[in-house]
Amino acid sequence: MTGSLARFSVNQMTVKQLSLPELADACRDLGVVNVGLWREPVRTYGVEATAKLVRDAGLTVTTLCRGGFLTAIDPAERAAALADNRRAVDEAAALGTEVLVLVSGGLPAGSRDLHGARERIADALAELGPYAERHGVKLAIEPLHPMYAADRCVVSTLAQALDLAERFPAHQVGVTVDTYHVWWDDRAPAQIARAGAGGRIHSFQLADWTTPLPEGVLNGRGQIGDGAIDMREWRGHVEAAGYTGAIEVELFNDGLWARDGREVLAETAQRFLAHANR
Repeated sequence: MTGSLARFSVNQMTVKQLSLPELADACRDLGVVNVGLWREPVRTYGVEATAKLVRDAGLTVTTLCRGGFLTAIDPAERAAALADNRRAVDEAAALGTEVLVLVSGGLPAGSRDLHGARERIADALAELGPYAERHGVKLAIEPLHPMYAADRCVVSTLAQALDLAERFPAHQVGVTVDTYHVWWDDRAPAQIARAGAGGRIHSFQLADWTTPLPEGVLNGRGQIGDGAIDMREWRGHVEAAGYTGAIEVELFNDGLWARDGREVLAETAQRFLAHANR
């Protein structure tokens, strides 16, 4: 393997078949120095134990996924969501990462009010932004492809994400740029420039778009280089906007999960060097 992996980060979901110790060992063996973590396996292993594990392995935690799901109408459900997001901020701080990725949430059952759902996200950010700032954590709103708007994320474009984020200081709330979700949008490059001008690109993630999509589509993110997205082009957009941080590869893919995790990690690093390095 030739080339630099200094900015490459493997998101834990890409190799979710690996335990945290196995992931740390595989990263060490391959020279990978950055990881993005997910709350569920971290909490299972223990937040403090995970923090020690990655620290001892010399790994930098680039993001924690995920907070969000902030669109509920019921007061008790909203209170529970806010409490869970405060816990997510606490966990991010304990892991030493500055970025908590937010998947905003879909429409509540029986609702067709996209505008109202987005306003409830803004209301929640007004509470969570200052809390995150006190803990040294930035919130990164991730727009998801419009096919997820009903059930997972009413924020579908970078423009919508920035319209929310810009109500708050950039050191509190910014955005995640994920190629899988924004590559189709011809306005996205201008929105990346807008985000960069405001210091709001808090994370950058890669995944490819391959067809046909699998049933259920959630686990259809392609290995980079296998699909329709020009990864170097999108890296160019975010770097032209001033982004110099880690570049995560986050793949939800049943086929990859069925394989040996160390093999998948090595392949993902190689694909990064072949298709996303500059």
